[in-house]
Amino acid sequence: MVREETAEDTFFRELGGACAELRQAFARHVGMSPHRVQVLVRLWRDGETSHSDLRRTLGIDGASVTRLVKEFEAEGLVGRRLDPADNRYTLAALTPAGERVAADLERSHQAYQERLLGGVTAQEQEIVLRVLRRVRANVTDQESR
Repeated sequence: MVREETAEDTFFRELGGACAELRQAFARHVGMSPHRVQVLVRLWRDGETSHSDLRRTLGIDGASVTRLVKEFEAEGLVGRRLDPADNRYTLAALTPAGERVAADLERSHQAYQERLLGGVTAQEQEIVLRVLRRVRANVTDQESR
């Protein structure tokens, strides 16, 4: 028996698909893996950060974070050091060259977002934001029950 897709099914399928496409599209646009983009931008926004914080905030496994940070270090974009407060943790920070790359990436991302939103009015954007906020609030409400 084939079940017809409900309006709710369609909404969440489209939302999930759009999110998945957006996560990948910019990375392809700049010729980097999504995780490389995420690590560079996170270090640029947060400054010196532990590998474990990168793992947790980005949802990337620890081995991948270490590999990416070591690659960036070899490229001269990131420096690493032991956390002086707790030498069990390694801290990563952008070098001046990494800061320039990340800033260029951020500018490119802003321009890319503006192109994606071409033809979408500010009012339409606000409607979507209101809907998303309401759905997220409903998730929170459901989880607290």
